[in-house]
Amino acid sequence: MLLDRDGTLIEDVPYNGDPEKVRAVPGARVALDRLRAAGLRLAVVTNQSGLARGLFSEGQLRAVHARVERLLGRFDAWLVCPHEEGAGCGCRKPAPGLVWAAARELGTVPSRCVVVGDIGRDVVAASAAGASGVLVPTAVTRAGEVAAAARVVGDLSGAVAEILGRQAAVDPASYGGVRRGVGTVLVVRSDSAGDVLVTGPAVRAVAAGAGRVVMLCGPRGRAAAELLPGVDEVIEHRLPWIDPSPGVVDPVDMRLLVDRLAAVGADEAVVFTSFHQSPLPLALLLRLAGVSRVSAISDDYPGSLLDVRHRVPVGVPEPERALSLAAAAGFALAPDDEPALRLRPTQAPPPEAGAPGYVVVHPGSASQARGCPPELAARIVRALVAAGHRVVVTGGPDERELTALVAGDTAVDLGGRTGLAELAATVAGAAAVVVGNTGPAHLAAAQDVPVVSLFAPTVPFGQWGPWRVPTVRLGDADAPCRDTRAARCPVPGHPCLSGIRPEEVVEALRLLGVPPASRPARADTGVPAAVSGGSGR
Repeated sequence: MLLDRDGTLIEDVPYNGDPEKVRAVPGARVALDRLRAAGLRLAVVTNQSGLARGLFSEGQLRAVHARVERLLGRFDAWLVCPHEEGAGCGCRKPAPGLVWAAARELGTVPSRCVVVGDIGRDVVAASAAGASGVLVPTAVTRAGEVAAAARVVGDLSGAVAEILGRQAAVDPASYGGVRRGVGTVLVVRSDSAGDVLVTGPAVRAVAAGAGRVVMLCGPRGRAAAELLPGVDEVIEHRLPWIDPSPGVVDPVDMRLLVDRLAAVGADEAVVFTSFHQSPLPLALLLRLAGVSRVSAISDDYPGSLLDVRHRVPVGVPEPERALSLAAAAGFALAPDDEPALRLRPTQAPPPEAGAPGYVVVHPGSASQARGCPPELAARIVRALVAAGHRVVVTGGPDERELTALVAGDTAVDLGGRTGLAELAATVAGAAAVVVGNTGPAHLAAAQDVPVVSLFAPTVPFGQWGPWRVPTVRLGDADAPCRDTRAARCPVPGHPCLSGIRPEEVVEALRLLGVPPASRPARADTGVPAAVSGGSGR
């Protein structure tokens, strides 16, 4: 747990060097002691430009921090940026340097950290480092910062309760323990490629406890299912209650599906769905196929269709949501596995992509509302090239005209020339990916490739944004399309994304530590190992 200081742990007194002015926020000591009791290590990450301005000394800074620890208990590390705004350091939030340094100090990695703060730069730094961010707004927090944050909680106590609850939700011990040696398990995710990819950690958890895993998916997710570690066999069948362009329910087709499911000989099934989908139609067919144990998330009363009926709060990241269902069914990741997206080893990218270190720009999406406006994408490519980046533009077979327009004569155009496996290989060779809320964002997350997320807010960013990978979000998070789940932009001019300036993308890459034409240099952050003391922002 990494915590901002002023406004989060203590009352914000600008540029304070006086220990007598330190006041803890209400409930902070109890909340922090809950974290300590749960075994979490705690660090403070704070901007203190008053040092550079000479408004207080390092000795005064240490005295203030000693007072904080007398009020709130000991912290395992203090990480301070002493620089002024505009100094160009890598540690002043929203830069991710303090988060990287704190993770090292605590003996972990950013993806295993949660950052709690009260202003936008705290959660931007968290996301840019690959950590989770939780915003606890105060009177100084801007409305736009609240709209853009992945998670917003009313106070520090509530943030701690949510974090500990999410930790417990993915632990099988919360539901009765881990099961091993189960035999054959049918896992289901009948959705698009991106939806299948974010279910990957949960599928690996099932595979760790099963002798054989068979995955049922739809035609849009087949290629992604074949990339998931832990899947032994893939069955493809379109489910009309899930498909976005469904045909009529054909009784003959449903009987065929029941027969195919029965032939699997599954000992049990785990049905993964998105938050707006029902598992119950398939659960009925699984019962008809003779599957004796069925687990799923369902808000609707399932009767005898489910043996494990799981509930999940709204807004939980989709990979965590799926992992919590696997945990409720008794499955846990193997001890040497991390809760992160993963892919089977991929082949080499197409030779036209060139040497690793390019930036992938993927302008399209199966849902028009989530794709980047073509003219903007073309300007972004030109700006990236002008800044010294090598750019590769990718897209599906039906997006050749789009990628040709976007690539122009300055970037490599791979539109229509890569299947999902080849696209994954292309992404693996990238220094970063510039993409909307669509499958390649999750391909990048699965290969630890930083993402500049041009995220249309039609669905919540905290639920569908790139998971556990360094990310900078761009776009209007509070646009009129927010939370509409629209497949086509409902607002003329696509305002959630059209207002992005190409230079913002160039700056986002700099924030992610991606210099021109190379891989990100995240090992050297330029952050002091630890400085104690100080106040101000």
